Amino acid sequence: MNPTSTPGTSFFLKAAILSAGLALVACAPQYAAPQQVSATNPQVTYKYRSDAELVQVNQTATLYCGRFQAVPQTARFGSDPDGSRVVVFDCLPAAPMQVAVMQPNPNLAYSYRTDQELLDGSRNAQAYCMSNGMQHTVANISTNANGTKTATFQCSPR
Repeated sequence: MNPTSTPGTSFFLKAAILSAGLALVACAPQYAAPQQVSATNPQVTYKYRSDAELVQVNQTATLYCGRFQAVPQTARFGSDPDGSRVVVFDCLPAAPMQVAVMQPNPNLAYSYRTDQELLDGSRNAQAYCMSNGMQHTVANISTNANGTKTATFQCSPR
């Protein structure tokens, strides 16, 4: 103990320092709770070489995005120097029937010219089959005389 201090002086000194510290904290600016300022959706990229592979990639992207309670939406198509094509999907929050459903053909046949049209037909066939408690598989892709192609889907039990 310091010979010049009296008993209880260190208690009062500690209390004064503690009070001063609390007063400074009380005067400090108060901030709101943390707020999210940005977010990005999960994204997945696939390479494919054929229309059949693109349909398979779409099904794989649906499973991948499903892990995030999301559905795939085509962000862009591209090509790689090796000759393969590339598709990038954004996983967007799932909403009831987010897919713009075309009027399904009774035989689930969709004519298309572009990869995006093929994906749209594939998603519509998938939505139709799922609404009937089944999943879909590609039965056939054929080229038409006018240059379009037709993808015929078949529903199968799970």
